[in-house]
Amino acid sequence: MTATYPRRIAALTLSCFALVLAGCGKDEAAKKPAAPAVQKKSDPMVVELNPEMTKQFRVEAAQMASIAITQKVSGRIEANEHRTTRIGASVSGRVIQVMAEVGDRVKAGQALARLASPELTNAQLAFLRAVSSTKLAERSVERAQQLVLADVIGNAELQRREVELSVARAELRAASDQLRLIGMSAASIEKLRETGALASEVPITATRTGIVIERKVSQGQVAQPGDPLFTVADLSTVWVVGALPEQDANSVQLNQRVEVEVAALGQQVLKGKIVFISDTVQSDTRTVPIRTEVDNPKFELKPQMLATLRLNGLFVEQLAVPATAVVRENDKDFVFVKIGDNRFRLTEVQLDPLAGELRPVRKGIDVGTPVVVDGSFHLNSQRKRAELE
Repeated sequence: MTATYPRRIAALTLSCFALVLAGCGKDEAAKKPAAPAVQKKSDPMVVELNPEMTKQFRVEAAQMASIAITQKVSGRIEANEHRTTRIGASVSGRVIQVMAEVGDRVKAGQALARLASPELTNAQLAFLRAVSSTKLAERSVERAQQLVLADVIGNAELQRREVELSVARAELRAASDQLRLIGMSAASIEKLRETGALASEVPITATRTGIVIERKVSQGQVAQPGDPLFTVADLSTVWVVGALPEQDANSVQLNQRVEVEVAALGQQVLKGKIVFISDTVQSDTRTVPIRTEVDNPKFELKPQMLATLRLNGLFVEQLAVPATAVVRENDKDFVFVKIGDNRFRLTEVQLDPLAGELRPVRKGIDVGTPVVVDGSFHLNSQRKRAELE
């Protein structure tokens, strides 16, 4: 009996130890975690999900789409040359007064400067001589008509004096036209005819209503005919001038609608149309100049302001993906491509600017490539989490 008791004690001890081991096994089994949502892979650009999580992402094949070619071109504001006038002196002379500055709004006929000129004096003297000659010729014809009636002279003499009167009147008209070309007004010429008082100076007048955008004259300066002293422009419409790369020159056409953004006006977008496309290429920049005409009723646009032209060109068929499919990482564009069951690869692509809700694809994927189009940002977060783990 004494030998049997120790054996029973040993058997009981083994049974307890077995029960403890069994209990520990159950606890370890209960503590074992479930399968992870993201399976860790050696390639950091690949993410593998469990089947349940894959259902949260929508995959579509990349397709061709009709894309409007949109280009942004740097430009600047310039005065409309068709509404710009360069004004100079009609005769040689010294400028004695400047009456307009850059930025002034002037009306047609308004004096911009005053000029003293010897040519003005000579032209006035010629006009007065023509006036006197005309008066003498008129009186001579009147006397000849009376003498013909009195049968003192013949008709031939009357005709000769009438010819002289015609010549004198022609010279008077020429002298008057010369004064008008110099810049004298009709009222000033009539006053000269009546009083004979010579004007000592002549105005340089604006020939159109607009804004003085350039002044190249100072008081005391000697001006010559043909020198552009003032530039006056009607800025109710202006040009926005830009240049297209030569390879894109055929993507635009005349009268095409254009959107213009001017930094000085904030977020305001102006509408215009292309009025000129050069037929030549600038050899130094390999660009083609273009001009857009934009209305400027409030005169907010001023020459030499910087602007951006947004050209919405013709539609082309191009591979594109939804903007929601694109992931931005390290200043590069990526999309998730499905490479197997529940497996996706972050793939770099080269894209064009946004066109509506699509991003045109230049390089990186082909037509039919299965791409995640909904949930890309969340999928990239899962990839990063797996990479960190």
